[in-house]
Amino acid sequence: MTVVPVTSADLDAAEVSWFAALCSDDYQFLGVPDGDLRSSWAHCSSILKEAEAQGFRNILCPSSYQVGQDTLSFVAGCAPITDRINMLAAVRCGEMQPIMLARTIATLDHMLEGRLTVNIISSDFPGEVAESGFRYQRSREVVEILKQAWTQDEINYEGEVYNFQGLTTDPARPYQIGGPLLYFGGYSPAALDLCGQHCDVYLMWPEPKEQIAERMKAVNAVAERYDRTLDYGLRVHMIVRDTEAEAREYAEYLTSKLDDEYGKLIRDRAHDSISLGVAHQARARELADKFGYVEPHLWTGIGRARSGCGAALVGSTDQVLSEIEAYQKMGIRAFIFSGYPHLDECRHFGEKVMPQLKTCSLPQEYGRVPRETPATPLGAGERR
Repeated sequence: MTVVPVTSADLDAAEVSWFAALCSDDYQFLGVPDGDLRSSWAHCSSILKEAEAQGFRNILCPSSYQVGQDTLSFVAGCAPITDRINMLAAVRCGEMQPIMLARTIATLDHMLEGRLTVNIISSDFPGEVAESGFRYQRSREVVEILKQAWTQDEINYEGEVYNFQGLTTDPARPYQIGGPLLYFGGYSPAALDLCGQHCDVYLMWPEPKEQIAERMKAVNAVAERYDRTLDYGLRVHMIVRDTEAEAREYAEYLTSKLDDEYGKLIRDRAHDSISLGVAHQARARELADKFGYVEPHLWTGIGRARSGCGAALVGSTDQVLSEIEAYQKMGIRAFIFSGYPHLDECRHFGEKVMPQLKTCSLPQEYGRVPRETPATPLGAGERR
């Protein structure tokens, strides 16, 4: 039985995703910059194509002011070179005027023929620091405007940040019914309220399972106030080898050249470096044993040189499969995996683990993707 009620309660599969390292986050040795692994179009698109070839159902495309790829530009560029994998585009609310954002996302949704999902993020803009309550209010209003644009004939919105009246939604009609699914992560009360009312999948970073269960209960309590359920996702790195000893050896190899001062610099330059979620990742490192393990197979060493998701599942193929199964029993229906270096580990995980996982596309499971070209102004509808 799941920890809390979930939207996809009867689903016996999971949306298994990989990670596109768009933001200068790919290493052979963690914290040691390697020119061959820079976040170029060629490198990042090769990760995406490998993920599709290995059967991953979605791929997270992050957003940050780092040397690398702009998220929405990258997603657009990948539309004609893929035909099966979904794309999870991180969108920092407020960077683009909300109505034009609705139109941009709708355009991408049509380009991908319904293979688009959206990760709503609320971190600071480059060079700015805003109060948390304002950032989440802004995100709430952006999400509410997006939903109007994707489901109604007109946008009529009056908020604290945005006000729009009488705008037709024809230019912003998406390919998917109701628009792309919204994925969301956050720890503050304002974040949970936004997610509980408006989003579809609550994303978590790795912590001990007891903490994950408590996090799910807290989110569900908010969703229940709006008579809703959510699905839950876990973002975690992967180190899988034939034996546990080999996996642990690779974890040590990965951090064998890491300078902790440089690792701190990497963490601090991220936009989410002072968030509550990052503080939880730091707490997990503090609770870990002398080898960095906070659970028998959950290694926190990644967080020594990475903000955000800072832990990896480490073990043999069977051990990692057992961990994934345990998370699924808790109610987790979406996984976003990654490993260093991303291209090699995508292939490695794909060959070792993916054939033994039953996977799905959540937009398909939700009935969002139409069987035929939709009757929208950009699809098969009347041109006006």
